[in-house]
Amino acid sequence: MSKESFQDLKPTIWVGKRGITNVMIEEIRRQIKDRKVVKVRWLRNTEVDPEAIAASAGAVLAEVRGRTLVLTERRGRSPGRDSRNI
Repeated sequence: MSKESFQDLKPTIWVGKRGITNVMIEEIRRQIKDRKVVKVRWLRNTEVDPEAIAASAGAVLAEVRGRTLVLTERRGRSPGRDSRNI
């Protein structure tokens, strides 16, 4: 999936005032396994660390824009070669 198509992707995970929980991380893992790409959005009053979410979910942080991040499936690439747009 190209970066241009990330914009058209609808968020499938919404983070509320409780922040990221273990249940959310498991849901992100499940969706990445099924969809290969997941878009996560969070509330303005919620503190979120996109890199920590990607690491916890075992995914690649593909893009961060405002209060939205895109995670993709990890594919045997070295961590230094992940594409990021932060």
